[in-house]
Amino acid sequence: MKRNHSATQWLRNVAASAVVFGASLAQAEPLKIAYSDWPGWTPWSIAIEKGWLEGIEVEFEWMDYVGSLDAFAAGNLDGCHMTNGDALVIGVDQPSICILINDYSNGNDMFIAAPGFDDVPSLKGKKVGLEEGFVTHLLVLQALEDNGMTEEDITIVNTPTDQTPQVLKTGAVEAVAAWQPSSGTALREVPGSKVVFSSAEAPGLIYDCLFVTPESLKEHRETWMKLIGVWYKIVEYMKDEDNLDEALEILAKRVSVTPEEYEPFLDGTYILTLEEALPIWKEAEGFGSIYGSSKISDDFNVKYGVYEAPMDYKAFIDPSLIAEFAAE
Repeated sequence: MKRNHSATQWLRNVAASAVVFGASLAQAEPLKIAYSDWPGWTPWSIAIEKGWLEGIEVEFEWMDYVGSLDAFAAGNLDGCHMTNGDALVIGVDQPSICILINDYSNGNDMFIAAPGFDDVPSLKGKKVGLEEGFVTHLLVLQALEDNGMTEEDITIVNTPTDQTPQVLKTGAVEAVAAWQPSSGTALREVPGSKVVFSSAEAPGLIYDCLFVTPESLKEHRETWMKLIGVWYKIVEYMKDEDNLDEALEILAKRVSVTPEEYEPFLDGTYILTLEEALPIWKEAEGFGSIYGSSKISDDFNVKYGVYEAPMDYKAFIDPSLIAEFAAE
């Protein structure tokens, strides 16, 4: 689904893309916004299907997650849906501002042990396959900390996320960390494997958001405000169980699966109501605040060499639009 690339390779791609595409199109009309198949972003297809975007000068572009990051960094988009951690990585080339928190990962990112290992402490001294520098690496560090362990207690084997099921299956490692669909594939292909920790146990570790360019926000604030209103119309619609079947039909159609196949994705992604999101916008330490979560991501990115110096992560967050919308 998302985040399936190496950080260093991504930075190289961004540099190349910037040369190819040249000047920013942030001022183009209608506003161009990328969304991809993460279950927290696919719901925009409900608004598109139902015509709720009519009269708003926006154009949603369905893209592969990595492709959307590249396009945004190259200046070809006004807005892009991405994690708060990835926004900092992209910020090396393209600063952006979070104006909407769609959801947090609620179990779709998983730490999976091979048969015979029942919990995180049982993995002490064992090998763990994961993609270094990415959110699953951060997830494993959190799992270790919660169990009184450190990174020194395991041996990390750098593994592309889409290869983690195969690596676990061969027995080369005793555990892997991955997000959907790779995490689900690992569980299916290695009978007896189990989830020993997931993002459901660390809500706020990974926030999925809408980031926009500073230029577009300055010039088109009213349009972005309208879009926030549409998003919460979608959320209200999805939270009504009477709409579940219709919503699943639309969402499943968007990603070319059946409604039955799509429904479990909803459980692993917690879509936030406005009331639930408002406290997260307040500046605080820890995962309960997007500021705290972004600070943790920034520290992680510097420690593992994703970029060299700490970012001004607070500059990537603007709660004023949500505050204004909530006051209406």
